[in-house]
Amino acid sequence: MVMTTKHHEGFCHFDCKLTDYCAPKQGPGRDLVKEYVEAARGEGLRVGFYYSLMDWHHPDGARCLTDEAARRRFVDYIHGQIRELLTNYGKIDILWYDVAWPLDAKGWESEKMNQMVFQLQPDIIVNNRNRLEGDFTTPEQTITASERAWESCMTMNDSWGYNRNDDHWKDPKTIVRNLITCSRDTGNYLLNIGPKPDGSIPEESVGIMTAVGKWMDRNGKSIYQMEKCQPRRSAFASFTRNGNTLYMHNYFWPGETATIGGMMTKVKSAKLLASGKEVKFEQDQFRVRFVGLPEKAPDEPVTTIAIECEGEPRQDTDFVRRERPRLKA
Repeated sequence: MVMTTKHHEGFCHFDCKLTDYCAPKQGPGRDLVKEYVEAARGEGLRVGFYYSLMDWHHPDGARCLTDEAARRRFVDYIHGQIRELLTNYGKIDILWYDVAWPLDAKGWESEKMNQMVFQLQPDIIVNNRNRLEGDFTTPEQTITASERAWESCMTMNDSWGYNRNDDHWKDPKTIVRNLITCSRDTGNYLLNIGPKPDGSIPEESVGIMTAVGKWMDRNGKSIYQMEKCQPRRSAFASFTRNGNTLYMHNYFWPGETATIGGMMTKVKSAKLLASGKEVKFEQDQFRVRFVGLPEKAPDEPVTTIAIECEGEPRQDTDFVRRERPRLKA
């Protein structure tokens, strides 16, 4: 989990000695970051901190670009808050920087910043948003795979913070499909929840996450610890892979027969992942067909078939185009 410890407006959800603009001194009167850390650890989760470098509240937050004295004050303030976060809450696993405007890496003293971070938290990983490369890249509101470690961050509707007028919610199927797409190329999916003003989670977010969580209970084996997956062409499914096991995620249920065209690797066995029920199949040099499936999808919102192969699964649809016999006109 990754909590927003401070967003662009500058309000700190942690106990900050450098400003009174923080949760223990205003608003809730509590250290919300401390409560989050304790709750996450209580559930066996790793702890991540989001922290916005940009700060609309600080008087030097914009003038630091053109005033060296202001830059010195502001950078010291930001480095000081990061030091507090990484000193006062035990082991922290992720530091998720955001919005480095208006300074460059030299202006932020980002090398010095990261050096401090790794000195305080030797096992931590950091992202690439303090103008340095970091440990992983962070495409936003899109899924763009990278050769480096990467994580797509997305909203559940169109808003990062709570917006009562934003009813453009992604349904559970869309969330699961996005998750599969990230996993296919060994990326992470960081899904945002914007709490209401009273701190409660919007009912829509709860409903979506509950449905996705139940799907993960049944199918998480096809998402976690995946390797890059070469098969990816289908009109109704997407794929993930672990070793020689190919997971076929059917988001549009095809009915009694599901086909993978151009499947080059010999299939040994197949089953419905959620139930473990065996799936019969027929294979030739051009395709594999999974037959005898129920007419209606046996799982929601996506039904996954686990396919054991003799080697690493490979797909070549161009081979089918070139070699498959055609009827003469």
